Amino acid sequence: MAFASFEQDDDGPMAEINMIPLIDVMLVLLIIFMVTAPLLTHAVKVDLPKESTSANQLPPENIQIAIGPDEQLYWAGEKVDSATLTARLQEAAAKDKSTEVQLRADQGVAYRAVAHVMSEAARLGLTRIGFVTDPSAAK
Repeated sequence: MAFASFEQDDDGPMAEINMIPLIDVMLVLLIIFMVTAPLLTHAVKVDLPKESTSANQLPPENIQIAIGPDEQLYWAGEKVDSATLTARLQEAAAKDKSTEVQLRADQGVAYRAVAHVMSEAARLGLTRIGFVTDPSAAK
């Protein structure tokens, strides 16, 4: 690239490209990309399954039942016995059969304790049972 001097011949047109506007545009684009690039990398890339379904509806009320390591039952954090659990499940089933039972069980609990809660809920008509796990523990 040749540099122009202040002395010009008036014989012909200037044959040099003015690079200043091109450099200005490139610097602006560089700044825009530097600002937006970090925003694009914070997304978690998940390959979701593709299924057709109806629109999301509000879920019905749910019941939180926990089973402690000593097989003690908890209804929404409150300690209950088996008879109280059955009575409360019966009340919930009388209100709405589509109520979801969310079951949290300690990993050391015997399967019979979990099966007992599941069979009581199913016997009373609460067939929507979900198992709650700790996603931070999965590796």
